[in-house]
Amino acid sequence: MRIPENIFLVGSMGAGKSTIGKQLAKSLRKDFVDSDHEIESRTGVDIGYIFDLEGEEGFRKRERQAIEDLTQKRDIVLATGGGAVLSAENRSNLVARGFVVYLYAPLDLLVERASRDRGRPLLDGHDPRERLNQLLEERDPLYRQVADLVMETDERSTRLVVKDLVRHIEEL
Repeated sequence: MRIPENIFLVGSMGAGKSTIGKQLAKSLRKDFVDSDHEIESRTGVDIGYIFDLEGEEGFRKRERQAIEDLTQKRDIVLATGGGAVLSAENRSNLVARGFVVYLYAPLDLLVERASRDRGRPLLDGHDPRERLNQLLEERDPLYRQVADLVMETDERSTRLVVKDLVRHIEEL
């Protein structure tokens, strides 16, 4: 049993990347990093403000740089933004530098979770279900392309998802 040095979490907004990532890092005694939080830390403003000021293109440029830097760290669990896989450079860095887990959640659950969080610029002004479905259709093939493991987060508790994830990782 050899636990991968770096574990990178990909998936849609609301899939549980940050929540599960924190607990997974604790269980594996690794540092937890969230790429969106890293971008906010570097810029001093929230993601929504970056979208307002620079648009999605400006945000994606910042995200590429953050992921380039963060994937070079050691012994981390990294929660990526939902759209990180849109960049071929990000996909390449994730695959080459760590073990990638796609946290998958059904659309109904994504809608429920995302509706509780107002900090979702890609949902602003859109019907959340319709927009999340559109994003999932676009991104699901990319999540699966980079994933070493697909883990459904469904209705189980965070603790149970993390327990299953640790078991799968330890079986590598």
